[in-house]
Amino acid sequence: MLVSSSFGTLDDGSDVTAYTLGTDGGLQLTVLDLGATVARVRMPGAGSGLADVALGLATARDYAAPTNPYLGATVGRYANRIAGATFTLDGVRHDLAPNEGPTCLHGGPGGFSTRRWSLAGAHDHSLELSLVSPDGDQGFPGEVTARVRYTVSTERVTIEHEATTTAPTVVSLTNHAYFNLAGGGTVDEHRLTLAADAYLPVDRLSIPLGHPEPVQGTPFDLTAGGEVGQRVADRHPQVRQAGGIDHPFVLRGQGLRAVARLEHPPTGRSLEISTTSPSLQVYTGQKLDGSLLDRDGRVLGRRGGIALECQGYPDAPNQPAFPSTVLRPGEEYRTTTVWRFSRR
Repeated sequence: MLVSSSFGTLDDGSDVTAYTLGTDGGLQLTVLDLGATVARVRMPGAGSGLADVALGLATARDYAAPTNPYLGATVGRYANRIAGATFTLDGVRHDLAPNEGPTCLHGGPGGFSTRRWSLAGAHDHSLELSLVSPDGDQGFPGEVTARVRYTVSTERVTIEHEATTTAPTVVSLTNHAYFNLAGGGTVDEHRLTLAADAYLPVDRLSIPLGHPEPVQGTPFDLTAGGEVGQRVADRHPQVRQAGGIDHPFVLRGQGLRAVARLEHPPTGRSLEISTTSPSLQVYTGQKLDGSLLDRDGRVLGRRGGIALECQGYPDAPNQPAFPSTVLRPGEEYRTTTVWRFSRR
């Protein structure tokens, strides 16, 4: 099933299109061409109904507003933060557009999440969108052509990001969905398990301080699982500084492998995430301050959702010890992430 429909208009009068993919009796995924945004994920619930398990907004203008905290968006050209909104590549300094104090966050104020993506392909259970980012876009070098492909099966959403460039640049793409398997309230009762033995401590601007630190003996040790509410209440200095968790975790292994499991015991719903990316940013939604309403008119309050962002290391262009995120002409950037939903 693939159905397209209008999702309303923007201030300039242009129409935003929503594409809904799904299978009979299985998952339903709605994607907007604005920001290649996952606007809705619905999984089979009790009886014959479907349950919303990802946060979403009501209108196209809500998604286009600067107050939108990247709900479901495809973020780039560089996911997460680049310190000082600058980096040097091949001896050339590139000054970027800052949008979080002095920092370039998620590609800058005009990043990929703000753009209209073009339809590149559509089938019963898959959708491909593309975007051309010109040389110098937000200060980044090279013309980059990015693609994202969403494929839906009975219980899985597969997200494939690809990119090519005309000049040496840096690329890290991810989807910024916020999950709430309860369908409302906070994620405090959710249980999170990670295949990560180390994390990256950050400074007050959320920039990684340097080398990874072991999670053992800290609230960041989620190797055997832990309740979100308990971990964000911990008095660890890194948790207190961030007001919760907003940190990159160093994932075990390489290739497509299972790296995270999010569970909501009261409903029996769970989400397993597999990825080819080296890092997972866990953000417990502590900056959701109640100023936004969701698609149903409910207040989006603190910890109303949790973002699990598969990506390259934050600030890798400025930290040579991190895995490289450099993309050169003739190369192709590729990552795959799979969301597998299930219910007891």
